[in-house]
Amino acid sequence: MRKIYLHVIVMFLGVLGAHGQIKQKINTGDSISSYQSRKLKIDEVNLVSAYYNQNGNNSAVTGGIGTEKLTDFANAIDLQMSKINKFGKKNTFLFELGIDHYSSASSDKIDPTTISSASSADTRIYPSLNWTHSNQSTGNSFGFTGSYSGEYDYQSMGAGFNLTRLSKNKNTQFDFKLQAFLDTWTVILPIELRTGSSRQRSEEYSPRNSFSSSFSLSQVINDKLQAVFIVEPSYQKGLLATRYQRNYFTDGSLQAETLPNKRSKLPIALRLNYFATDHILLRTFYRYYMDNWGIRAHTAELEVPVKLSSFISISPFYRYNKQTGTRYFAGYGAHTPGTTYFTSDYDLSTLNSDFYGAGIRLSPPKGVLGWQRLSMLELRYGHYTRSTGLASNIVSLNLTLK
Repeated sequence: MRKIYLHVIVMFLGVLGAHGQIKQKINTGDSISSYQSRKLKIDEVNLVSAYYNQNGNNSAVTGGIGTEKLTDFANAIDLQMSKINKFGKKNTFLFELGIDHYSSASSDKIDPTTISSASSADTRIYPSLNWTHSNQSTGNSFGFTGSYSGEYDYQSMGAGFNLTRLSKNKNTQFDFKLQAFLDTWTVILPIELRTGSSRQRSEEYSPRNSFSSSFSLSQVINDKLQAVFIVEPSYQKGLLATRYQRNYFTDGSLQAETLPNKRSKLPIALRLNYFATDHILLRTFYRYYMDNWGIRAHTAELEVPVKLSSFISISPFYRYNKQTGTRYFAGYGAHTPGTTYFTSDYDLSTLNSDFYGAGIRLSPPKGVLGWQRLSMLELRYGHYTRSTGLASNIVSLNLTLK
C-alpha cells in the first residue's frame, strides 16, 4: 500500500538532486604541498519538505478493489561537514534525518472492527550518517554509511560502502556502491484470517533482508555532452509478501498474499546530459528493468533545466514507464485455487504511467530574500497517473543554507 508513494517520493526527490551541473574536466595543477589543514566546518544544510497525496480504486488490502486514498507529509534535513588535512585528504560527514507521517484509508480495512487499524496512520523516522574520505588531488574517494528506519510494523538497519575513482584527466569517473538492509517486520493478517477467540493481529516477526549494488561509469565526451552508464543489481530474501493484503479466488475463497521469499532485480540505465546552449541543459534518461518474478519495465525521462538569468532557472520534466506485470498477479476474484503464489497488488501488474511537472530554482548571489546564508530555494510540483486509474500529486520545497 505504501510502495507507490515511496517510489514517487524517492523518484521526485532524486530529480531535485539532478539540478546541478555535470562534472567537467578539472585541471587545478595543485600539488599536495599546496594544501593547508582545515578544522571541521559546516559546508551546507539542506531542508526538504514534501506533501504527497494519491487516490485510486485498486487497493491491495481489499483484494484489488477499494480506495487507495493516501496522504504523506515528508520532511528531511541533512547536515554536511568536512575537514581537510595538510595532505589534501578531505573527510566529509553527511548526517540526514527524515520524518514521514502518512495516513492510508485502505489500511483501515485490515481490521474494520477497530477504531484505527494497523498502519492507518503512522510516522516513519529514518536517520543516516555517511563518512567519505577523498583525495583532493586525484578526486578519488571512499566512504561508509549507516542508517535506520522504523515505523509501526517494521524496523530496518542499513549499512553501505561507496567508492569513486577518476581518470588522470578527470574525464572518466567510476562509482561503486554496496548496501545492505536488514529488516524485521510484524506479520499482520486480515481480520478474517486470524485465529483464536480474541482474533488479535499476529505478533510474529519475520525478517526481510535486501542487498543492492550500483556500478556507474561517467564519461565527459566533449564540452557539451556527458554519458553515464548504470547497472544496479539487487537481491532480497525473507518475507516479501505483505500478509495483510487479501487475495480472492474464483471459488470465493480468501487467502493472504503469498509471494516467493527470494527476488533478484537487475535495472540497467543510460543517462545523457547535453548542454544545448549556455542556458539550456537537456537531461535524458532510459532504464530497462527485469526481475525473476517476471516483471519487465521500460522507463524514459526528459528534464530540461532552462536558465532564465544568472540566479533563476526552471526545469520542466516528463517520465514515462511501461511495465509488464508479474506472473503471480490477478485481479479481484480472479486467482485460481491451488496456486502457490498470488497477489492482487496493482503495483506488480501490467501498467503504463506518466509523471510530469516542473520546478523553479532561485540562487541569488546575495542570498534568497536578501539572506546571505540561504543560498538556494527550489519549489517543485509533479503529477503522476497510471493506466490502472491511480493518480497522485506531490509538491516539495528544498532550501540550502551555507
